[in-house]
Amino acid sequence: GRVEIYHNGEWGTVCDDGWDNNDANVVCKQLGCGPPFIVHASAYFGEGTGKIWLDDVGCSGNEKSLSECYHRGFGTHNCEHVEDAGVTCYLSFLNKYGLFLLLVVATPIVLSYNGFDMNAANVACRQMGCGPAISLSGYSSGSTLLPDLSCSGSEFSLMECQHSNSWTYQYGYYAYVYCSDYPVRLTGPSWCAGRVEIYYNAAWQTVCDDGWDLNDAQVVCSQLNCGVAVAAPHSAYFGKGRDKILLDDVACMGNETHLTRCSHRGYLDHNCSHSQDAGVICSGEKMLIGPSRCSGRVEIFNNGSWGTVCNNSWDINEARVICRQLGCGTSLSVLHFGEGIGEINEVTCTGSERYLPECSYSRDGAQNCNHSQDAGVICSGNVFFLLNVLVKTCSN
Repeated sequence: GRVEIYHNGEWGTVCDDGWDNNDANVVCKQLGCGPPFIVHASAYFGEGTGKIWLDDVGCSGNEKSLSECYHRGFGTHNCEHVEDAGVTCYLSFLNKYGLFLLLVVATPIVLSYNGFDMNAANVACRQMGCGPAISLSGYSSGSTLLPDLSCSGSEFSLMECQHSNSWTYQYGYYAYVYCSDYPVRLTGPSWCAGRVEIYYNAAWQTVCDDGWDLNDAQVVCSQLNCGVAVAAPHSAYFGKGRDKILLDDVACMGNETHLTRCSHRGYLDHNCSHSQDAGVICSGEKMLIGPSRCSGRVEIFNNGSWGTVCNNSWDINEARVICRQLGCGTSLSVLHFGEGIGEINEVTCTGSERYLPECSYSRDGAQNCNHSQDAGVICSGNVFFLLNVLVKTCSN
């Protein structure tokens, strides 16, 4: 964006006279946004208003803030707002366009090939919702970052891999990764909940909700490392998409590695409008609200909203299903973890279901419940927490 500095109680801009990569590096570093990707001049992000605080900025690149760099003095300049300086930092570029685009269009400043192996390539592909890496290649010198990246291959993001310095420059090789399948994302309140979109022909395109169910949603949740599908909302629950509709009549078994490998009518073949855009809510969004992922108050998505579960009929069978769904082992105890908000649901399970949405949901049976009766669970995946609770609550 346009660079602005808060000085003397007022936001003001920076003139682009002499504005270069060293100056931009200080801004990006100060904001924790990685190195600069593009240095902008001539009010690229629009003209500011008010003061022009700095002119003739000259940074070495090592300063902690822009005000530590050489400049003519606050408010001293010979500029107009048509010369406002701007910056695009690497993290902004990654967040907006995605790592997939960086890799595929072969932008010359990418990631160091030194130590970037197929483990790292698979993490990069997973981060963008693509299938496994097909190939990895390195090319000759260019400016690189994360030169000593080391991944086990199980990480969800490249930033979770080991590296000694988050953002360092050196000259060397840079990596190109080719992933299988098309990337998938959920556009909504979080990474694990939103409108289903697939990147195809240089655009994010949606999926029609004809026949859309939990099996289809499960493929998306698995692909994004978001746990299991909690709900498969219809009718553009997370808003209407803007581009084309890519898939219709999707029918998955639930164990496919990518949504495009499920049965469907063919790319761009549909009889839908964006009012039928399909959505997904995965268990990575929320299921147990408490001290850990494997213990807490149970919350479910039912009839378009989140709510709690009445403990009148909640027993070890229901608790066993949710522990299994979350990959938290088996149920050890049913407890109360405080009062929730929203609708209260009655849930009845046999105990053999794979996911809680396969159980019977009802709000009629919970009419006599209040939030002081909200159900909770402790799963065996959290056995040390259970021992801690017992020590604190038992007199002997």
